[in-house]
Amino acid sequence: MAQKKATKYIFVVGGVISGVGKGITSSSIGLILKNRGLNVTAVKIDPYINVDAGTMNPTEHGEVFVLSDGDETDQDMGNYERFLDTNLTRINYMTTGRVYKSVIEKERNLEYKGKCVEVVPHVPLEVIGRIKKAGQVAKADVVIVEVGGTIGEYQNLLFLEAARMMKIESSRDVFFVMVSYFPTPAKIGEMKTKPTQYAVRTLNASGIQPDILLARGDMSLDEKRKEKLSLLCNMSSDKIISAPDVDSIYDIPLNFEKEKLSDKLCDLLGLVSRKPNTKAWAQWKNFAKHAHNGKETVKIAMIGKYFETGDYMLSDSYLSVIEAIKYSAYMQNKKPVIFWLNSVDFEKSPAKLKNLKKYDGIVMPGGFGSRGVEGNLKVVKFVRRNKIPFLGLCYGMQMMVIEYARNILGLKDANTREVNPSSKNIVIDVMESQKEHLKNNLYGGSMRLGAYKAVLREGTLAKASYGVKEITERHRHRYEVNPAFVGDLEAKGFVFSGRSPDGHLMEIAELPKSKHPFYLGTQFHPEFLAHPLKPHPLFSAFIKACVEKKSSSRGKK
Repeated sequence: MAQKKATKYIFVVGGVISGVGKGITSSSIGLILKNRGLNVTAVKIDPYINVDAGTMNPTEHGEVFVLSDGDETDQDMGNYERFLDTNLTRINYMTTGRVYKSVIEKERNLEYKGKCVEVVPHVPLEVIGRIKKAGQVAKADVVIVEVGGTIGEYQNLLFLEAARMMKIESSRDVFFVMVSYFPTPAKIGEMKTKPTQYAVRTLNASGIQPDILLARGDMSLDEKRKEKLSLLCNMSSDKIISAPDVDSIYDIPLNFEKEKLSDKLCDLLGLVSRKPNTKAWAQWKNFAKHAHNGKETVKIAMIGKYFETGDYMLSDSYLSVIEAIKYSAYMQNKKPVIFWLNSVDFEKSPAKLKNLKKYDGIVMPGGFGSRGVEGNLKVVKFVRRNKIPFLGLCYGMQMMVIEYARNILGLKDANTREVNPSSKNIVIDVMESQKEHLKNNLYGGSMRLGAYKAVLREGTLAKASYGVKEITERHRHRYEVNPAFVGDLEAKGFVFSGRSPDGHLMEIAELPKSKHPFYLGTQFHPEFLAHPLKPHPLFSAFIKACVEKKSSSRGKK
């Protein structure tokens, strides 16, 4: 009987600063190895006490990405799914809180058989078990493990300890990639290597030596600095890979292959890989080319409230929406230009609404709470009346329903229970399944989460966009359209074009094309299923409508 090949593990760690691009690096490494015929999966480790990402404010941590099984995760999980064109599950994501919770539960259940349960080795062993299980479930040749945080931080020490223990257990199967930042101070004009030298030595203090060093920075790493790093970081210069800034994240795998990184990784891992899949690689190169060569722009305004953090704008709050827009635009050879508009501004200055006419389309993504709601409703009313292409996602769809109830049905106090529970016309109500959760203050992991089916109505924009009768999409919400108002809304021309299989939950709302060129909202989050080479049909239909509006506006001038 042939011996089963050992699974290989690549740990990706970050040096010097946070936000250096470990997630995109991990995704890109996964892509180039997959292109060599290897079965690849990815694991994200977040060093937070939070059990999952669901209770984190988007302005603190960026977007919450929802997996098909309902797990609320870090946005990097979305990057893995998009680059690898795969569906991951909760075994691919862990936090400090999740790991400790599991250890404590096992101790309570006597699974440690009366032993004294200690931070080391039991916590690292729990981490190791989860990493290995992720590989087993995926039947992976290679598991890429991104360790969140930066080398030298207290929070990720136990995860590095787990990696060190795995290396001791099987030195030929565990490897380390450090992604480190090389600053070029403007007043000096020279790329500096000292911060990375220090980061490598700090990693060494954890008992780990990087096998590959990826040099992030404004410019490419020159040979002189490669030689210096080779000497001082105890590694051969051919394992030091230059990773300069690029215009598009989709160029990163291409740059890695220019450096022959997949060859070096396969050699390092002792894996016999197939020749690169030239057809698949050509598709990726063509997609990346479209990211640069769009013949004309399409201007999209994003109406949200999770942009601002201090004096900065955090677009990562809506990362999947942004990428979904890009994929559909690129495939239509268009260059999307996205503008960030805070819904609160339209409450303070309604006169700004007229400025919306200069955009080719409007997207209103998901959200929670009362802040900015009246601004959202003013925007929705304006785009409906002025026939500007509009895509509402989750909260955005709920705003469509409230606005229509107020201004077409004449229910002036129409609202969502989330904002005004004393309203006489609650057109958006808490889901029956969620009432007990709210009563007991059970917020974490308690929403309608993950993949659910919906049935589409014939003769609608939704049905024409998807081309199929039944769909499956990912959800993250606690409130829904109140069924008591559905009949009245539809009697006045509002169309619920997608419903749950039992007909109770309204999944998609729209206006007929006779009333509006593109006015559609979803209770689910279609952005989670948009992939680079597989744009989401609703986003593609939206972009097409935006292009048609732009063309029509040009013709009227």
